[in-house]
Amino acid sequence: MKLFLLVLLLLADAGAQAAGYRHVDLAHSQIRFVSKQMGVPVDGVFRTFDVSLSFDPQAPATAHGQLRIALASIDTGLREANEEVQGVEWFDARRFPIAQFELRQIQPLGAGRFRVSGMLSLKGVSRPLALDATLRSDGASQAVMDGTFVLKRLDFGVGGGVWGDVSVVANEVTLQFHLVLEP
Repeated sequence: MKLFLLVLLLLADAGAQAAGYRHVDLAHSQIRFVSKQMGVPVDGVFRTFDVSLSFDPQAPATAHGQLRIALASIDTGLREANEEVQGVEWFDARRFPIAQFELRQIQPLGAGRFRVSGMLSLKGVSRPLALDATLRSDGASQAVMDGTFVLKRLDFGVGGGVWGDVSVVANEVTLQFHLVLEP
């Protein structure tokens, strides 16, 4: 039904940089998604994720990190839907409890925009992922990284069986992330 991930997903593995961001304020960060079921948007969120990060906007080539999302933390607003997507045909969360994005590269695009590239692993399948993100500083020590991208769930084997019919549940899942970065 939904992926997340995604992703997902973005930065992160701790590093020893004098400047930049090495932590994410998880209490003020979000990973949301929108999928469509029979043409109707279905919104949701992943409640549990962690990020390890090393990112200096002045030296983006040195960035590295990892984002991990607990798939069982999905919240679609409906208990039945949450339970369904954790099953074998969807996330198979018992066998694959975590979706992971491994940051490989951040390239500046100008005006606070960056291209974030890495490897997304979901349900035993790993695929390259590139997405655009914006970075805004609050003028103090925090910054906010936001982005939106579309993930094709069937590329990761999510939503098999009768759920593989894209006229019932769309293949495209829009993921939105809002990460509050700290030094």
